[in-house]
Amino acid sequence: MTEIVALAIIGGSGLYSMSGLQDTQEYDLDTPFGKPSAPIVVGTLENQRVAFLARHGLGHHITPSEINYRANIHALKSLGVRQIVSVSACGSLRDDYAPGHIVIPDQVYDNTKGRERTFFGEGLVAHVSIADPFCKHLSDQLEAATRAAGATTHRGGTFITIEGPRFSTKAESTTYRTWGMSLIGMTTSPEAFLAREAEICYAAMAHITDYDVWHVSAAPVTVEMVIQTLNKNTELAQEAVRLLARGFEPERDCACQHALSDALITRPDRIPTDTRKKLDLLVGKYLK
Repeated sequence: MTEIVALAIIGGSGLYSMSGLQDTQEYDLDTPFGKPSAPIVVGTLENQRVAFLARHGLGHHITPSEINYRANIHALKSLGVRQIVSVSACGSLRDDYAPGHIVIPDQVYDNTKGRERTFFGEGLVAHVSIADPFCKHLSDQLEAATRAAGATTHRGGTFITIEGPRFSTKAESTTYRTWGMSLIGMTTSPEAFLAREAEICYAAMAHITDYDVWHVSAAPVTVEMVIQTLNKNTELAQEAVRLLARGFEPERDCACQHALSDALITRPDRIPTDTRKKLDLLVGKYLK
């Protein structure tokens, strides 16, 4: 690819396009892991080349468990992306994180069951550190941008990812609260983990749409409730991304971007040729 992209936005429920992009180019890519959720649109925003990918596909036809997370991340990597901001709808598991607020989380708890969580295997083993799954440098910039856009913004909290596509039972929601979870959604895992394996900085702009089903004074979450809140927040999200792009300062030597430097454990001469070829974009520089 000739494109070098400074920043990528992965849009979740309610955010299916990125306004303000100029000089756009659409990439309908294939990867060794299949096709991404949708063609990737790259354009100029505030003098930055920014990519946009609709996580659930155009028209929202892909469930959280059906998303080809590996293809999405690999495709963005192939465009030279070094930083990803995930825009996600989520439920709140805390009183002080209210619908309409935005949270920049700092931790993830993976409670999914049937998803492909790694690029590795098939003769190449890697153990990647993911103790801090969100990039602090990128999260700092994202927090500043959301506050500047006028959003009620919170920093920190653990984002539990459930399998979906159904919403939680009251028993499940209450249990997650006793575990100390702050937010609940369906797509952050394994997206954050795959971004780290691809040595891409990753941060999340989590839009709270509801109180899940635990809150005794609030109605249980419904699709209508989620969409109503998201429609109100879409303009805010677009403005936050624009402000992020305007003052964007990519971290040139972030630890996220060297995540594989001490993670590959397989002896190079034992890696199958097909696997080496399949993962060349990710590991080629370490196997020369």
